[in-house]
Amino acid sequence: MTRIATLTRTTSETDIRLELNLDGTGRAEIATGIGFLDHMLTALARHALFDLTVAAKGDLHIDFHHTTEDVGIVLGTAIARALGDKRGIRRFGHALVPMDEALAEAALDISGRPFLAFTVNFERAKVGEMDTELFEEFFRALATNALMTLHVTQKAGHNAHHVAEACFKAVARALRAAVALDPRIGDAIPSTKGSL
Repeated sequence: MTRIATLTRTTSETDIRLELNLDGTGRAEIATGIGFLDHMLTALARHALFDLTVAAKGDLHIDFHHTTEDVGIVLGTAIARALGDKRGIRRFGHALVPMDEALAEAALDISGRPFLAFTVNFERAKVGEMDTELFEEFFRALATNALMTLHVTQKAGHNAHHVAEACFKAVARALRAAVALDPRIGDAIPSTKGSL
């Protein structure tokens, strides 16, 4: 079973091509035009063990909002497509990740019911040139389009770079657990309803 998706999304604001392999080795080739977002997506791929290629061109002369959100949309859609009907997956994932003084928790359910609870406080408005408020927008777009319930909670931390990185790595580790195939259930769908 191959769990791969390739997507292209073009709007008047962004042009994005993305390739995803859920059963990869953590290889990433990321070019969004936003340095810190590239860094976070590379970390996400590495810790989720996804092979991920993202080539995005956006209206960065306005700001980074459209590109960040649209990359989240395309990545979430790719996860949903690569999972198909979700047969055999563990479905739930949880991770608690430290990054120096920062500590972030991610818990998720690939449930078919999109929801984001984002309880994270950034003490400064930017990391590099990226607005810290855009991290919530990215994760909302990811959760909505991957059709998953996602809780991201900051447990500790003051350094905005560390807080953001802990969040991305926690989500990556939770995704890695949730999309993993569970040999005990074979090709069954992990729901009493029979569908997700």
